Amino acid sequence: MNTPGDKLSNFLSGFKLLHYKKGETTLRAGDTPQGVFFIKKGYIKDYSISEEGEELTLIIFKPGDFFPMSWAINNTQSTHYFETMSQVELWRIPKVEFIDFIKGNPDIFFELTSHILLRLDGLLQRMEYLAFGNAHQKVASILMICAERFGLKKTNGVVIQVVLTHKEVAMLVGITRETASLELKKFERKRIIGYRGKLIYIKNVEKLQKESLLDDTPDYLE
Repeated sequence: MNTPGDKLSNFLSGFKLLHYKKGETTLRAGDTPQGVFFIKKGYIKDYSISEEGEELTLIIFKPGDFFPMSWAINNTQSTHYFETMSQVELWRIPKVEFIDFIKGNPDIFFELTSHILLRLDGLLQRMEYLAFGNAHQKVASILMICAERFGLKKTNGVVIQVVLTHKEVAMLVGITRETASLELKKFERKRIIGYRGKLIYIKNVEKLQKESLLDDTPDYLE
């Protein structure tokens, strides 16, 4: 019996694999998508731009994610921008074929729904931080969330596998790049975080959690 992963692999094999460099826009606000995208490799950010030109990152998609799902299922026009944060490989699937596929495979639709709900939970958490936390708590909290979603556990900490520049940290929590830089430097001086190349390395998860707005350390990070 084919597993959901086998079914998905067989389905995707019928479509061309596309390649993008870091910093390329795959979809602009107001554009009609050419299909539904599935990420094989790399990371893509979904962000909005205010009338004042300020950018806010809403979601970071990782390998195994589909987008834009709101358009695919509800035919909602996209008001966000989607930009690669690394080299990316993805498949583009015609909308009708994608809908037919998930309708015919409820096990895959269940997994897809689970992923969407996890992202929604993370987005709701961040909305709380934007409303209630100070800059220090916001940065600590987003590092914890990214460690849970994109982290690779090491013997003495967790490496966040997606490159987060100071600007991108700022865009995730609605602060200026300068403020994000100052807060990240504070965590470095306290030896809570460091860097492995361009990747943020959380040296002390417990201390970072205490400085964040999270009540508990996520199970994965314990």
